[in-house]
Amino acid sequence: MVIGSGSCMWPLWAEGVTLSRVERYGITVPFDDVPLAEHPRWFTRLAELGYTDVWTGEANAADGFTPLAVAALSAPELHLGTAVVPVYTRGPGLLAMQAATMAELAPGRFALGIGSSSDVIVERWNAGSFDEPYRRVRDTVRFLRRALTGEKVDAEYDTFTVRGFRLGRKIAAPPPIYVAALRPGMLRLAGREADGAILNWLAADDVPQVVAEVGPDKEVVARIFVCPTDDVDRARMVGRLGIAAYLNVAVYAAFHEWLGRGPLLKGMWEAWRAGDRKAAVSAIPDEVVDALIVHGSPPACREHVQRYVDNGVTVPVLAVLPGADDFERAVAELSPAG
Repeated sequence: MVIGSGSCMWPLWAEGVTLSRVERYGITVPFDDVPLAEHPRWFTRLAELGYTDVWTGEANAADGFTPLAVAALSAPELHLGTAVVPVYTRGPGLLAMQAATMAELAPGRFALGIGSSSDVIVERWNAGSFDEPYRRVRDTVRFLRRALTGEKVDAEYDTFTVRGFRLGRKIAAPPPIYVAALRPGMLRLAGREADGAILNWLAADDVPQVVAEVGPDKEVVARIFVCPTDDVDRARMVGRLGIAAYLNVAVYAAFHEWLGRGPLLKGMWEAWRAGDRKAAVSAIPDEVVDALIVHGSPPACREHVQRYVDNGVTVPVLAVLPGADDFERAVAELSPAG
């Protein structure tokens, strides 16, 4: 996938013009309640519905690459991307090998999204050390730029050293590299050294502030959490659970402090630190849930997603939350063909 090739219209956010049109429309896979062996049918159906992209995450469920390998062979029209795989949980060489494998399976259709992840995933779950995340991401981008061309890499970076690595299989072209970013330093790194940025857990109205740090002429991928139901109470409860799980992690808390949401989240953070999880969830204001979780009827959800695009996102990627009465129907109704 040649993300960064101008396949999406770039909104003229710097000039206050917000009339862009969705030309890329993605969804997060694999679907939690669908066995991986059944995903080939789903990937074919997603393409029929007008979804152009499928993107994976990587935390404690499926890894970021295997579902995309299935998609590459099941639906050759889909664009594929990782959003994201951590730079700490694989060595640099292995990360280059997996990216090259996907680029060979899906030439011109794959993008590698990498990020620092969080101390929870790196240290608690993977016995790593979450040191100097900015430098580690920067060094990994620089290494991958060289390694994915097939060049032999023998270099010392600030956070690791690679001696004599060269890919054993040639690929037609290196895939684009995106950086997951939350605050100005990493956002600027994404704009300066990568092909674009990947955003997560932000409201449509937050997009201009974030995209301004990335700069123009870069792809901006955003995971957008969607709960397609008219049951507002159900949607808000599902949303509160997701917000509490993520926004109490240090990197996301700092992100929302920077966005100016600190006063609204103070009650949640204080209750969470005190060990009262129930009170923390209850302390999340409705206005925060309604800003961060897209909910309502499928047409209303699509209109809300369009606001992200109007404000500067070039590749919206839906993450469909539990709450819909019929998940398969919801995916269809949320689609461009819905």
